[in-house]
Parts: sequence; C-alpha cells; structure tokens
Amino acid sequence: MVNKHDNDEVQDDIEITNDMTDTDSTDPELSDIEDAEENKLKTLRTKLKEAEDKARNLHEELQRTKADFLNGKRRLEEERVRDKERAAITHIEKLLPLCDSFYLAMRDNAQLEALDPKWRQGIEGTYTLLKGLISSYGITSFDPTGETFDPNRHEALSMIPVDDQSKDHTVISIMQQGYEQKRGDTTEIIRPARVTVGEYSAT
Repeated sequence: MVNKHDNDEVQDDIEITNDMTDTDSTDPELSDIEDAEENKLKTLRTKLKEAEDKARNLHEELQRTKADFLNGKRRLEEERVRDKERAAITHIEKLLPLCDSFYLAMRDNAQLEALDPKWRQGIEGTYTLLKGLISSYGITSFDPTGETFDPNRHEALSMIPVDDQSKDHTVISIMQQGYEQKRGDTTEIIRPARVTVGEYSAT
C-alpha cells in the first residue's frame, strides 16, 4: 500500500527535476543572446572607431588644404607686391638721368645766379618735385664723399693720387649721385654712385 505522503514527495521530486531541466535548457539560449549582443557591440565599436578615424583624417586633410590655399594666396600677394615694386624701380631708373641733369645744374652756382629769378625758381621747384616723386617710392640719393670705397655702393671712374694716407681708398669726389632704397632694416642700392677714389703712395 502506497503512502499518500510518499506520493507527494515523489511528485515534488519530479517537479524539481523538471524545473532544473527547464532552467538548464534556457541557459544556453541566454548565453547565445549575450554573445550575439557582445559581438554586435564590438562591431559597433569597431565601426565607430573607423568613422572617428575617417572623420579625423578628413579634418586633417581639410586643414592642410586650407593651409595650402592660404599659403598660396599669401605667396601670390607677395609676388604681386614684388612685381609692383620692380615696375616702380624700372620707372624710377628711367628718371635718374633727368635727376643727374638737374643735380649738375644746381651745383653750378654761377650759372644759377645769372638766371632770371623766375627761371631759377622754376628750375628749383621742378627739381624739388622730381626728388619728392622719387622719395615717395622710398628712394633717396646719397653723396658718399669721404667714405671708404665700397664696390657695392660706389663705381670708381678714376683714381686720384693723394698725399694724405688717411684718404687712401676713400671717395674724393662724386661725378654722379648714387641712389638707394630702404626697406625696413635693409638698404638696397638702386644705382651706385660714380666717384673718384684717392690712391696714396709713400714714394
């Protein structure tokens, strides 16, 4: 004869066993889902990193392109300025012979004094305007009398014997003024002065 109490225990064991079986059967499915989600997450992270790398590369390329454009624009502007300066120098060089003529005329005081005052005033005014035009380009004349001869600034037309050793290889007189242009801290010789240079000899 089977005891009811025993039947109940057997029934409980069957239910517990069934519950354990059900749990064991669902665990692999949960694990697969977690693995799949982890793989998706890894894939998304990889794609995100690739997108970030691509965006960074595009940004860097854009910055380089922008820098190249700005540098090209700056070089073009500098070239335009240099072209303008070269054109101005060419124009000024064509006026220098006229300046030389006025300079020689203004040095002859006797001839100037003999002129009608109105003529003299006109010549002096014209020379002043001409020098003003040249100086507006930053170009000025220079008189190197007494300077030590410098082939970069002077063109020697003749050597003159001197009996003072301190005047050896110095500019004694000028035949034609020199012209220079100052650019910031530098000075460019537009035309060297034509000069006579002293030559000392002890004998």
